[in-house]
Amino acid sequence: MDKTSSISIHEGKPIRCKAALCKKAGEALVIEEIQVDPPQAYEVRIKILCTSLCHTDVTFWKLDRGPLARFPRILGHEAVGVVESIGDHVNGFKQGDVVLPVFHPHCEECRDCKSPKSNWCSRYCDDFFSNTRRYGMDSRFKDSSGEDIYHFLFVSSFTEYTVVDIAHLVKISPEIPVEKAALLSCCVSSGVGAAWKVADVEEGSTVAIFGLGGVGLAAAEGARLRGAAKIIGVDLNPDKFEIGKRFGITDFVNPALSGEKKISQVIKEMTEGGVDYSFECIGLTSLMEEAFNSTRTMLPISLGSHDLLRGRTICGTLFGGLKPKVDIPILVDSYLKRQYHLENEVKQVKESPEESNDEVAEEETPDEITLETAPADFRFPTTNQTRHCFTRYIECVAAKGDDAPECDKFAKFYRSLCPSEWVDRWNEQRENGTFPGPL
Repeated sequence: MDKTSSISIHEGKPIRCKAALCKKAGEALVIEEIQVDPPQAYEVRIKILCTSLCHTDVTFWKLDRGPLARFPRILGHEAVGVVESIGDHVNGFKQGDVVLPVFHPHCEECRDCKSPKSNWCSRYCDDFFSNTRRYGMDSRFKDSSGEDIYHFLFVSSFTEYTVVDIAHLVKISPEIPVEKAALLSCCVSSGVGAAWKVADVEEGSTVAIFGLGGVGLAAAEGARLRGAAKIIGVDLNPDKFEIGKRFGITDFVNPALSGEKKISQVIKEMTEGGVDYSFECIGLTSLMEEAFNSTRTMLPISLGSHDLLRGRTICGTLFGGLKPKVDIPILVDSYLKRQYHLENEVKQVKESPEESNDEVAEEETPDEITLETAPADFRFPTTNQTRHCFTRYIECVAAKGDDAPECDKFAKFYRSLCPSEWVDRWNEQRENGTFPGPL
């Protein structure tokens, strides 16, 4: 289907559609017809194109007590959709835009959202209980009897249509396949971001990943793209090991086959004293201790110990430390550029069947600038780093001319790694004398 087609016949009116309702903890979801109200101010109604199941959905599906055990409810928070209609005071979104609804808010206005030090949104992050971000317990969903249905994590994607606040919405390129895009709204961003933004894994470092689910595999991919030399995957499911190789995992440990040795001991033996970075991607306290004890230095973790004074750190992260509206477009752009290079390589091989692959790569394939081959300070660029990359190119041209080989090198880096709309904005700022200015 056409992801960018506008759907406006229901604008300003309720929509009746199918949804998967969770009516009781642990019971099978029920497909029923519901009513989805039109968006209010600062809200967008979207048609869900693809949604996936996250373990967090399963956790809340099982939840049978406490203030977060609410029924009936529409679960789901990992999805991609297209804008059907918008409410008042909505800027930056229009009908037909492809968007990611994201559980983690990014208001872009509070002190923390404007700070490069954190992805916490001090305006909204402390509210986990409301149905809608700005309207408290008001619901946009009603069942066949006209009764309210609870939202989930401000997304609720197990429905054909949902209503999301703009603080939870990211516009993305329509070129990315929907089944890939949906994963960026939770697990991939959480894992890749943990290695990129939070740990800032260096080239040549050693890494351990505890738990090879979606988040764990994404953390491995993030470490691979950052240049990690050794990535150890830890999981009880042996089938995950072959899958993990595609995401950069070089070694595997199955706790069931480790005998009486603790996993931390096994990893220390494999790495001559422990890994540089360890990621616990399941959420078990005992596993957190093992993950910590797998890092370098020999003392096991205990409160009051001197481990932290010796330079070891424990750091938690939500959504991989990413600011959704800034960092998700970078991941999308990197994916599309990588796919473009791969498609060109396949095309060149098909067009030259009689030539060897080596000859094709040497004679016809242009230099490919990727996250793996770019200098370390250009990998997974933040806004400031990409601006720095572009600035170096401009300075080179000013000093040595447009045709200088050194300038061409910098040009390849920024064209490969910077979203095109950023470069357009910077060129505008150069022309009007305001560069470097804000995006």
